[in-house]
Amino acid sequence: MAISKRQRLADAALSRFLGRAPALHRYSVRPVRTPMRDGVRLLGDHFVPDTDRPRGTVLIRTPYGRGLPTSALNGRLFAARGYHVLLQSVRGTFGSEGTFRPMTQETEDGQDTVAWLREQPWFDGRLATLGASYLGWTQWTLLQDPPPELRTAVVHVAPHDFREAVWGTGSFTLGDFLGWSDQIVHQEGGGLRRVIDMATAPRRLRPALGGLPLAAAAEPVLRGRAPWYPEWVGHPDGDDPWWAPYRAGAALTNATVPILLIGGWQDLFLDQTLQQYETLHARGVDVALTVGPWTHLQVGLHAAGLVARESLAWLDQHLAGGPAARRSPVRVHRTGERAWHDLPGWPPPSEPATFHLRAGRRLTTTAPDAAEGVAEFRYDPADPTPSLGGRTLTGSAGVRDNRPLEARPDVLTFTTDPLPTAVDVIGAPVLDLTLAVDNPYADVFVRLCDVDPRGRSYNFSDQHRRLDPGVPAGQPQRLTLTLDPCFHRLLAGHRLRLQISGGAFPRFARNPGTGGAGLAAARHTVHVARSRLTLPVAAPAPLPDAAVIG
Repeated sequence: MAISKRQRLADAALSRFLGRAPALHRYSVRPVRTPMRDGVRLLGDHFVPDTDRPRGTVLIRTPYGRGLPTSALNGRLFAARGYHVLLQSVRGTFGSEGTFRPMTQETEDGQDTVAWLREQPWFDGRLATLGASYLGWTQWTLLQDPPPELRTAVVHVAPHDFREAVWGTGSFTLGDFLGWSDQIVHQEGGGLRRVIDMATAPRRLRPALGGLPLAAAAEPVLRGRAPWYPEWVGHPDGDDPWWAPYRAGAALTNATVPILLIGGWQDLFLDQTLQQYETLHARGVDVALTVGPWTHLQVGLHAAGLVARESLAWLDQHLAGGPAARRSPVRVHRTGERAWHDLPGWPPPSEPATFHLRAGRRLTTTAPDAAEGVAEFRYDPADPTPSLGGRTLTGSAGVRDNRPLEARPDVLTFTTDPLPTAVDVIGAPVLDLTLAVDNPYADVFVRLCDVDPRGRSYNFSDQHRRLDPGVPAGQPQRLTLTLDPCFHRLLAGHRLRLQISGGAFPRFARNPGTGGAGLAAARHTVHVARSRLTLPVAAPAPLPDAAVIG
């Protein structure tokens, strides 16, 4: 079906909004059904450019439907610039036949879709894949065994190892993946029903988040329509072969085509995006990386124009033979400074700067020369320490003022004096923490914040860890906690703050404090003089020796 005059006007407005040149071609949109090896047919939209010299084919596979914004930001944008686009709903979603089995179904279905493309008279043998989040996962599954027609891939904020996203800290990533499952269950309601479902999700999910055991607590909300959720909850062991279909790490070994990665410093999958870059780069793959100051959802909203421009330029170079898309392989936004930087690689060179925990909740560069005592807090799973901001998909995501959290009695803080000069943190901070708990069933959550002269405390890196219950109660244990990678400037006059607590609920499932039923509190004791924080910094800089109470 040819597009209407109204659609052409809408496309022109979209081009202006995204900062792109006007469309070069008219196009039409045709429904297609693609057969899979088991006879199931997947429904898609084929965007057909009106040109005798198409620039190749872009494959986009999604569980979220083929309407706005995906059709505009991907299908229409690229078709108007000469690309064939197949926008396909994955199995069991939005008119595609079969049963939706998230993640595990995509390896075979992706290969079957490419096999179907080979038979189409309009397909010229040049293929690219593109998409964010789940749409990126479908690309990694295809890249495990790259088809010969594949010329390039554009992956935004997507995991290659779903098990690590769900259980990588040792605690179930509760808020995000219960919220995502609920979204999938309700996403095809349509119209007003869908709007109501989205608006009422926080209230609807509250009992499921707070209940135990996790799978049973979610059942009144999901009502059997998300059978994968209790399976995820019921397989915490990372060595369990059950997780094999949820892992596409072979793609990082087998991929050879140019790949553009786009991520956000507050994105749920940041750690995997950087791992993808570093692994591919080490193998000599042509890989580029852009990381902005975004959460997962902001990549598709606040960053839509930048993402569209970079993606289209990458396709123009690697699929259509156009000019070089980038000035440098790595482009990252430095938070705190609020500026973009072009780099030859990631991570850039750094040197360690060590901060020592001190009595009086101080954080200094001077090591203690005597006993500093201990600092304690009590974590109560009946009143769990709440999550605030951070790398989440749902809820309170991103950078937030942490003062309400730091005012709680179950959160310790250690703070420097105002910094005399700016300090650039360029990598993953490491906290060596000596900790004892009187209950072996316990967690620890640590976070770094940038405290401005007005006292506002903004998070920029954190980590959660479920402790080993095999360590006897009360025995000090030495933990090495690698926090989120970051590219952050602590301005002169600002202070660095370290938070330590026993959880971040409901971002991570609370530790009930028992090996079975019921709830039990845990007292955490930090051995101050035996704990230290190491920051990777851009260059040696004078740092404060004195400190004040945070």
